Amino acid sequence: KEMEGAAAALKKLDKNEDGKLDRDELRPPFGGPGGPGGPPMPGQAGRAAGRGMGFGPGGPPGSRAGASSFEGSPTAKDDAEKRILGVLDDMDRNQRRGMMNVPKEDGRLLRLLAETVGAKNVVEIGTSNGYSGIWFCMALRNTGGKLTTFEIDERRASLARENFQRAGVEGMVTLVEGDAHEQVADLKGPIDVVFVDADKEGYVDYLEKLLPLVRPGGLIVAHNMNMRQADDRYVKAVTTNPDLETLFLHMQGAGVGVTLKKR
Repeated sequence: KEMEGAAAALKKLDKNEDGKLDRDELRPPFGGPGGPGGPPMPGQAGRAAGRGMGFGPGGPPGSRAGASSFEGSPTAKDDAEKRILGVLDDMDRNQRRGMMNVPKEDGRLLRLLAETVGAKNVVEIGTSNGYSGIWFCMALRNTGGKLTTFEIDERRASLARENFQRAGVEGMVTLVEGDAHEQVADLKGPIDVVFVDADKEGYVDYLEKLLPLVRPGGLIVAHNMNMRQADDRYVKAVTTNPDLETLFLHMQGAGVGVTLKKR
């Protein structure tokens, strides 16, 4: 009976009745089991919780969730970049617990995105200890840009300032302490990249307040967009707006939503 039930379920997925299941037919629908905004598949929630237990989003230090096996470690092109990578490595080993930092592969993605769009003005919601901000600064030192980052926790903000200074990037960073929901009202556009890694239930509010300031061709990047953590209201907002184009990356790990504001 179990085999018959499984066969019936697979046949139901075969929308074009060609006897084969392609990628689109296997992809979970939005709001459906295993899909963004929907309930997890059996065992999915447990596996996700086990990956992140005690280490924050993305799993334990050095987690390779979602990363290609072809990726190597970042290679410094000069002494300044070597210094930055050294600080990031130290933070990976000694400061990750309780900081809710992005995984290393997500940090590398942030650097790549910011440098690719030639970012001059990056806004980050959720500084923590400065880990993701330092990845952004690796790009900004080449684009001549600046980072404005918001942190509500005084202890984390203080640690971030120390880390920015250790990495030699403090001159590129403005750290604003307080509730970002209120503080972002003082921001000016155009913004090239927005990175949101804070209170998940607040993502829609951040989107509504910051999207008008993002330039056409700019990016809104949201962290913790996996099936377990994503706010389905935010997912709907960035996937149904015709002025936006959104991809979800590194979904085997913490999950990153990358949204383009169309030109």
